[in-house]
Amino acid sequence: MAAAMELRCWGGDWGLPSVHTDSLVVLAYAKFSGAKLTVSPVDWTWKTLTATVPELVCGDSVVQEPTQILNFLRKRRLNADYELTARQGADTMAYIALLEEKLRPALLHTFWVDAENYSNLTRPWFASRSPFPLNFFVPSRLASVALARILVTKGEGLLHRISEVEGKIYSDAKECLNLLSYRLGTANYFFDNSPTSLDAFVFGFLAPLHKADLASSPLQSHLRQLDNLTRFCDNILAAHFSADKPCPFPPVQETMDANLQKLTQLVNKESNLIEKMDDNLRSSPQHKTHRPDTKASLSSSKSSTPA
Repeated sequence: MAAAMELRCWGGDWGLPSVHTDSLVVLAYAKFSGAKLTVSPVDWTWKTLTATVPELVCGDSVVQEPTQILNFLRKRRLNADYELTARQGADTMAYIALLEEKLRPALLHTFWVDAENYSNLTRPWFASRSPFPLNFFVPSRLASVALARILVTKGEGLLHRISEVEGKIYSDAKECLNLLSYRLGTANYFFDNSPTSLDAFVFGFLAPLHKADLASSPLQSHLRQLDNLTRFCDNILAAHFSADKPCPFPPVQETMDANLQKLTQLVNKESNLIEKMDDNLRSSPQHKTHRPDTKASLSSSKSSTPA
């Protein structure tokens, strides 16, 4: 009997099974290949903050990173690419590399570096799904990691300012979107009528940008002008995720409220106990403290002293 597979990832919102690009890639590929996964949304309490998601757990095996997870599934005969030719396989690798080089930096900038989007959407979303006190730390840490990754991907040192590469980031991303739109054309998927790993990667990269309620994003505006790409995302959601509900997170606020209620009850009990003890002390007989008569003792001592 095959071991059960558990996928740990960030949960869903905005009509998506996950708001996290890499998690979406794995979730989509699992649907395309028929892999049965138990999805466990994380709130960063199950591991240290240096852990990465998505993470696939199968028996004694723990696999991270989308490419490694997809390879693991292929070894278990869960392969969405088995009908691809060698040329199509090479094209898949080339387009995935294009996504990583050209589109990912712009997505990271849009969600994690752009001040308006970060303060209005990204930070509140991740903070609300992280338990106290990590809700103060997780978003800022993820933003720092995103900024560093942008600069490294664009070949710039970490001491460079993001404003120096911002224009290049978005021009490359728009060019990438145009190439994807041209390659997809009027087809439902990038290769024939069956979804493959390339479709999973493109969906994972585009769906959050398509569905998020961003305050300001020229890249989102550009994507929405490419009707075939937005239709591509909507079709995958309808065909493969319509029966699924977004993965909920543990209700952090409800848990905190429950703990606060228990603490309040405990304090009330202690307060009632103290009041009862105080009432008992007040109602008990009160005795004057006996003090020796110092005047009498002094007079007696004087009388006993020889003249």
